[in-house]
Amino acid sequence: MKKIEVYLWDCSFSFITLASGYYNNDKNDTIMKQPYHSNTLKVKALGIDTYRENNIYMLIDCDICRSEGFTALTRIVVHHNGKSIIATLNVVHSELLQENEGGLSDIALKRLDVKDGDLITVSHLKPIESLSDVRAKMYHKKIDEAAYYRIINDITNGLYSDIEIAAFITACAGDNLDLDEITWITRAMIDSGSKLEWDEKIILDKHSVGGLPGNRTTPIVVPIIAASGLTIPKTSSRAITSPAGTADTMETITTVNLSIEKIKEVVNKEGGCFAWGRLAKLSPADDILISIEKALDIDSAGQMIASVLSKKVAAGSTHVVIEIPFGETAKVRTHDEALKLQYYFKVIGDAIKLNVEVLITDGSQPVGKGIGPSLEAMDVLSVLRNQHDAPSDLKEKALMIAGALLELSGKIEKGKGVSEARQILESGKAYAKFKKICFAQGGITEPEFAEYKTEIKSEIAGIVTGIDNRKLAKVAKLAGAPHDPSAGIYFNSPIGTKVEKGQTLFSIYAESEGELQYAIDYLESVSPIIKIV
Repeated sequence: MKKIEVYLWDCSFSFITLASGYYNNDKNDTIMKQPYHSNTLKVKALGIDTYRENNIYMLIDCDICRSEGFTALTRIVVHHNGKSIIATLNVVHSELLQENEGGLSDIALKRLDVKDGDLITVSHLKPIESLSDVRAKMYHKKIDEAAYYRIINDITNGLYSDIEIAAFITACAGDNLDLDEITWITRAMIDSGSKLEWDEKIILDKHSVGGLPGNRTTPIVVPIIAASGLTIPKTSSRAITSPAGTADTMETITTVNLSIEKIKEVVNKEGGCFAWGRLAKLSPADDILISIEKALDIDSAGQMIASVLSKKVAAGSTHVVIEIPFGETAKVRTHDEALKLQYYFKVIGDAIKLNVEVLITDGSQPVGKGIGPSLEAMDVLSVLRNQHDAPSDLKEKALMIAGALLELSGKIEKGKGVSEARQILESGKAYAKFKKICFAQGGITEPEFAEYKTEIKSEIAGIVTGIDNRKLAKVAKLAGAPHDPSAGIYFNSPIGTKVEKGQTLFSIYAESEGELQYAIDYLESVSPIIKIV
């Protein structure tokens, strides 16, 4: 500890002040300087949930705000017992705070490990150099690999606000990333967190780019592969723009919040797992980006590829099957778009030494009957249990993907993967393995329907010729999915179905009357979701 003079830079007003004080030198000292002792506040827990954004609250006329020039939305560094976080300042004009008190949002309290009455100190945040790279990208300039490493590292280390992350995401959206840039982002995201290592030479994984309601193949594929004697440590994200992700669905059946140590334990014992990747800190930058993409309702192709492949490499995968459904109202609209994505996945996979096979599939309609976490989980269980009423389209899609994985591994010769996968599923071996994996992760529960329900009936007789996947997914989300696990849609009318007037096309489930009404109001305001002629 030594006495020094520290120049403090205020990004909001672009001036420099000179202060005399003490600081501890650490790896982040170029960004987060320890403040001088007079910038001390007593913590007040305000009980404000700001999701993942660190917020600090200070009186507008307090000595620190006046002397340092802090104003609303200034990004400042908050210190306590050797820990530091960057927080966004909200100024208070009321009696919510007393003189020399500083309020913190719930997540800021947790990350800084402080409670009511603890003392914190605050200081200026120096300019974040990588933001100049983001600005360059906003103006459609190609930036180099080092720039992407700077951006991803700064995001991972908490230096970006949600607004700044949103700027980066939108700057990369559309076709604003070329193959080089997607590769560089992928590598930077891989290196941003932990990596799993396995003794086996071949580690399998799969992913669907999404865009179809339902389509919950992963919980069926994983136990088939694990029951075959191969290894598939499946880590999944939660939903971004859909009514459910694999982690959301599996959470209605078993525990998915697994640490790296627990993932290794389960996989070493059973050959597979169903884990939420965020808790394991595999490609942590990806989870931060996903949380903002979800709010923006954006899932751009370049970042999606980087997201998917970085998670696969971080999980230790060597061989991966990617499914790309395409259709008029799917995420991928045309066959040409699907072919372009297929090429990108293959090229970037080669660049990061990942063996990738891509399956282009029909994305014209939902897969399965359930849309939403619990409802999709019911579909999964019905297929694994070989029930007579299990959705056959979901079963066949899962068998196709599992077969492709078996062949990609080299364990099964080309052309025989699907028949081998079918034997494992229909013999009951897959369900037995599924139960073992779930019990290893914490047990099994049965998913349930939500309390409130309404049936949407056909106004005419005819044949279903088309389905708007996006609108159907929105209805499920307005009903509460995935936030409310048992909310969503039970779908009864795939393309080709002959319906009578008054026949139920689908049922909407919600955990509250208000959310059910939101979904109904939306349905009444848009053109028909299901086309019948």
